[in-house]
Amino acid sequence: MISAADTLEVVLILGGAIGAAWLVSPYLTRVYKRAPGRLDRFLDPIENRIYRLVGVDAEHGMGWKEYFLVGLAINVVQMVLAFVVLTFQGSLPLNPQGFHGLSWDLAFNTVISFATNTNLQHYAGEVTLSYFSQMTAIQFLQFTSAATGMCMGVAMVRGFVAGSKDMGNFYVDFVRTLTRVLIPFCLVAAVVLVAMGVPQTLSGYHSVTTVEGATQSILVGPVASLVAIMQMGTNGGGYYGANSAYPFMNPSPVSNIFEIELMLFLPTALVFVFGELLGKRRESRPILIGAYGLFAIDLAIAFIPNPPSIATGIETRIGGFMSVFWTVVTTAVTTGSVNTTLSAMHPLVILAAFMGMLIQSTPGGKGVGLMYMVMYIVITIFVVGLMSGRTPEYLGMKITSRDVKLVMVAFLIHPLIILVPTIAAYATGAAQAVVGSNAGAVGFTQILYEFTSAASNNGSDFLGTAANTVFFNVSTAVVIFVGRYAPIGILMALGGSMMGRARSAVSGLRTDSLTFSIVLIGSILILVVLTFFPFLVLGPISSFLQGNVNGLG
Repeated sequence: MISAADTLEVVLILGGAIGAAWLVSPYLTRVYKRAPGRLDRFLDPIENRIYRLVGVDAEHGMGWKEYFLVGLAINVVQMVLAFVVLTFQGSLPLNPQGFHGLSWDLAFNTVISFATNTNLQHYAGEVTLSYFSQMTAIQFLQFTSAATGMCMGVAMVRGFVAGSKDMGNFYVDFVRTLTRVLIPFCLVAAVVLVAMGVPQTLSGYHSVTTVEGATQSILVGPVASLVAIMQMGTNGGGYYGANSAYPFMNPSPVSNIFEIELMLFLPTALVFVFGELLGKRRESRPILIGAYGLFAIDLAIAFIPNPPSIATGIETRIGGFMSVFWTVVTTAVTTGSVNTTLSAMHPLVILAAFMGMLIQSTPGGKGVGLMYMVMYIVITIFVVGLMSGRTPEYLGMKITSRDVKLVMVAFLIHPLIILVPTIAAYATGAAQAVVGSNAGAVGFTQILYEFTSAASNNGSDFLGTAANTVFFNVSTAVVIFVGRYAPIGILMALGGSMMGRARSAVSGLRTDSLTFSIVLIGSILILVVLTFFPFLVLGPISSFLQGNVNGLG
């Protein structure tokens, strides 16, 4: 059971993240409203030069289709550039280790994974990627994918703003997100991480002689800068194969807490930005209460009724409690980084991780988590309207049948791209080849988790480099791509349909109340449980009921 001290630590960490997010939300709102600010005299000339260089009219307003397609096209171009870097890294500079280029299927998987903010890794970075690849392909995509998610989330919200005529300009939002949010915030975070002991160097790996007389390589590189964006951008892909379980990425309990705060920071801040952009701050309440209410349920699942035991023979550097808490956080915000092996976790911890990935808005990834929560709100309002006999309304706007169809299609995409590939993996024998002796509930959990993580753009997984096969590289890449862009496109269409819609002065349903927040939490749980419960029973729930505490190892 979780102790009083552990409970207090959780409250302080979450309270710190929410407080920091609330403090920075007015600044983020000004960034996306293009309101005058102190940084304008330094950044405006740089940004304007970028717009001129690429031939962009910064004053051009885009509809939802243009906004989405421009963002998608830019992401695809970035994938192509990163693919070239990874496949030809052996001939490129900053490769003191002499690493060869990646195979086409691994490079294909990697670029789609990182460009979509998923960061599923079928490779170990420290023995696979050069410094050049880590910085120009991996870190580059971590910045751009995080910026894309934030832009899409904000653009959808603009569709709900009274009097809005367009969804903004993707080029402008994208550049301002990079120059005014991600780069400066990550620069500060990287400096803090260096002070905590995370390395940042291009000097190459170092060989040292241990006290036993053996030779050991010290694997260092531009680690701090990558950790900053991987956590703050809810990316999750690490410099090392062991991710944040590696001492150089996460040296101490203090850095562990700091990285958890980074993960929660921007997704939570955008919840407050939602209310700021609408001009109705109270409308952020149901999203915040819903997100952290569901997070609390995930945390309760992870710790109750049995303690989250660590598998026999497996040690954790940070401790059992913080490893479990990290696992719940990293799947709740679609980061996917780990500070211990998932194989060490109790089945109930894995179940909690599944819930975070399946819901995707607890509070979810920055931008996309907000979009999913609005989707759930529309579904809840529709259901409540049917039960009460009232016309469903949100923010004074009537919810139409088209709106309901859009959100239901966006919701149903998720189970389809998780369950169909899972079945295909078993039908083709690819699953059995990877899980080996872990048959039954354990093996099924690992395969289901792989595709759930891919579809949710999370990136944490059991298989790691074992999944570096053509089947899993290609199948997860397709799932990742569809799981990222199909729901975003549909929910952008939802936001676009709201522009210019008539609004009543008095809404038929108060969506800023505690009662609605509770109903929202209940409807989300019912939707997710009814959809995925049979498959969760075959996996982590079955492992738990069999008393197989260490069976996921």
